[in-house]
Amino acid sequence: MGDAFLKDGFVYLLAAGILVPLFHRARIGAVVGFIIVGAILGPHGLGSWAPDVPWLQFVTISNPERAAPFGELGVIFLLFLLGLEFSANRLWALRREVFGIGGLQVLFCGGALASAVALSGFVEADVALVLGFALALSSTAVVTQILVEEHRSLAPLGQMVIAVLLFQDLMVVPILLATELIAGGGSVLILAASALAKAVGAVAVILVAGRFVMAPLVGIAGSTRSRELIMAITLVVVVGTAAFTRAAGLSGALGAFLAGMLLSETAYRHQIEVDLEPFKGLLIGVFFVTVGMSVNFREVLPHLHLVIVGTVALLAIKTAFNFAAARFMGVKRAEAAEAAILLAQTGEFALVVLGLMVAKGVLSSGDAGLVIAVVGLGLAATPLLSALGHRLGLQLEVKAHDHLAVPVLDAPQGHVVIGGFGRVGRMVAEALEQEQVPFVAVDNNPRRVALERAAGRPVYFGDAGREEILERLGADGAIAFVLTLDSPVGAERMAEVIHRRWRGVPVLARAKDADHACRLAGHGVSGVIPETVEGSLQLVAQLLGTLGLPPEAVAERTAQARTREAKRFGCP
Repeated sequence: MGDAFLKDGFVYLLAAGILVPLFHRARIGAVVGFIIVGAILGPHGLGSWAPDVPWLQFVTISNPERAAPFGELGVIFLLFLLGLEFSANRLWALRREVFGIGGLQVLFCGGALASAVALSGFVEADVALVLGFALALSSTAVVTQILVEEHRSLAPLGQMVIAVLLFQDLMVVPILLATELIAGGGSVLILAASALAKAVGAVAVILVAGRFVMAPLVGIAGSTRSRELIMAITLVVVVGTAAFTRAAGLSGALGAFLAGMLLSETAYRHQIEVDLEPFKGLLIGVFFVTVGMSVNFREVLPHLHLVIVGTVALLAIKTAFNFAAARFMGVKRAEAAEAAILLAQTGEFALVVLGLMVAKGVLSSGDAGLVIAVVGLGLAATPLLSALGHRLGLQLEVKAHDHLAVPVLDAPQGHVVIGGFGRVGRMVAEALEQEQVPFVAVDNNPRRVALERAAGRPVYFGDAGREEILERLGADGAIAFVLTLDSPVGAERMAEVIHRRWRGVPVLARAKDADHACRLAGHGVSGVIPETVEGSLQLVAQLLGTLGLPPEAVAERTAQARTREAKRFGCP
């Protein structure tokens, strides 16, 4: 057993270190990469041929059940770290989203999916009801990972989505209870009262223990200044609260989130975040690998058309009713659409319910396998759905801000056109205002444009990489172009358009790094300032000034360093 465990661990680490980065280079996200790795290297993929091809046993994962606890631990760490970003006050401020939008989302989607499953006719009505509400829950692990990777977990959209996921975690108890009931688990009233009492008691104990036990315990560990002791106490808190809520019938992830929230106001939250971050990434990868390994190709392939139709139907139904729930609670159309698509997949909890139904004999393994395939395909599609939702949300927001679009200006002359109006673009504009040089700017963030327009600046909404937008900004009469877009690809598209149409006009640009600077130079940009280089030069200048060198010497040394760096990242 020990050798097999080490071999599975080696295969996973090899996949995480080689295959997943290859998927990433192919613009396939880490989530999808891990799921694909699990599907290929698992017992239903290449592992099914291992008995006939002996060498395959050395590059496949033979026992997915053995890896499952580590995957669950990754989800627990992910939710704990997310909880560290919250506080009790912030969670209370989200009560409308948790119980309002979250409650309606579960009710609308659960009812619609239960009806759809019942109408399909492959299970009884009571099983369809439980299965519909299990499918209504989204994936806490996948969605929160995407929000964290995109640095949107604390944005308004991210907080609304996390609030809905928290309510869904609370729904684990009644759905598991209903599963027991349809399997003949005993008295309805006794089971319901017992489950409710255990759930409420578990949350209450965690909240009280967090204030009077957990936080003081971490404080005592911190007073020793021993990182090992702080980490040991933190692991006890995380795993202990997760196990406690699991014993009460709740989601272990919910317990971990509550523990993180209770420790968010301690002085050691940042140290805890830094120490746990690498482990979270690897362990959450194990979880996604186990999801991929759950797909049985032999059972799925003969019914592939049903799996695809089922996945599309599931995503469409959930998107529609997610959107309806959000709009009913007054969420703006753009945010409601993006959140609806991001929450369209079904979560890992459905896999637990399906396994329990098979174990209790209320669902055949063949039917369960098809539903598992639908769930797995939806999970794999989530990063693509996230990008689609973000794009749709942006388009709807653009429609809602048509008044910010670029008008046809009265042929301005002698002005500077600024592409992108973030931090750097605003600094450029302020310098031009001081020198009384006219400018116009374009940005694709409608909120940012609205704020700048309210301040009286000539900033318009649009895509700086489109020739017709630049024409409307009076590019024919521009004396210079400045590219400060956040997106490297967007900056290159704008540079390419300018080089093709207004080749004689000076173009200056902010570059992310040396490679980006070379690509911009290839599009005719005459002055490229790499952010990393210029920040270093400013640091050198301040250091030389602090050491007592006169301003002339500092300027000369800085200019020499700038010249050396320009040669160093010289483009081929």
